[in-house]
Amino acid sequence: MKLQYSTKELVRMANVLRTDAIKSMHAAGSGHPGGSLSLAEILSVLYFRIMDVNENQPDWEGRDRFILSKGHAAPIYYAALAERGFFERAELMSLRKIDSILQGHPDKKRVPGVDMSTGSLGQGISAACGMAYYAKNRGKSWRVYCALGDGELQEGQVWEALMSAAHYKLGNLTAVVDRNGLQIDGAVSQVMEIEPLRDKLSAFGWEVTETDGHNVPALTDILSEPRDVNGKPLVLICHTVKGKGVSFMENLAWRGH
Repeated sequence: MKLQYSTKELVRMANVLRTDAIKSMHAAGSGHPGGSLSLAEILSVLYFRIMDVNENQPDWEGRDRFILSKGHAAPIYYAALAERGFFERAELMSLRKIDSILQGHPDKKRVPGVDMSTGSLGQGISAACGMAYYAKNRGKSWRVYCALGDGELQEGQVWEALMSAAHYKLGNLTAVVDRNGLQIDGAVSQVMEIEPLRDKLSAFGWEVTETDGHNVPALTDILSEPRDVNGKPLVLICHTVKGKGVSFMENLAWRGH
């Protein structure tokens, strides 16, 4: 079921997710805080306002699907799933522990609510295309959402998937790019420039929108807009701050681990 959190509640939830993620990584002694924290508002809006999921039936066939293509941001993903009720919040403190269901990257076989095991960058969007293609051609009403990192867009497989989604007119697919400008080795622009990003995505046949990825009302408005299942897939470029919410982590590439 869809939840109808207010803007104030969504902002609060984003900060709860940040707190949960940081606590879990502190308990683990490792993790990827920077790229997790930049996703907080995006996941808050998706899981507590936009997506139709059932925490009591994680495998419900009619659910919307979410794929965290940037799988290293698992801590914030786990926080969203726990707060939504897919598993007990106490489980977050077992992050990366031996025998825990919550490993460093999402595992769909072990974690309730995870629709795709991810971690190898570039592969999540391909899986999302496959899910959206199936849904469209079987007359299913559910939608597919996929979160990618901007450094991940340096992977060639991403662009093959984007081309495929446009070709098959997967209007039931939404990709969200976490455009925080940094990756483990430094600035995205220095490692491998991806600009002009909007022009490239548009040239590949996608409808492109940009916004502040920490602006909850803007995210809600864009993601709530009705979509033509036979139209262009949507990519939302979210300009974010890596490590958002923790002053000594903000805008630092090395805070990836």
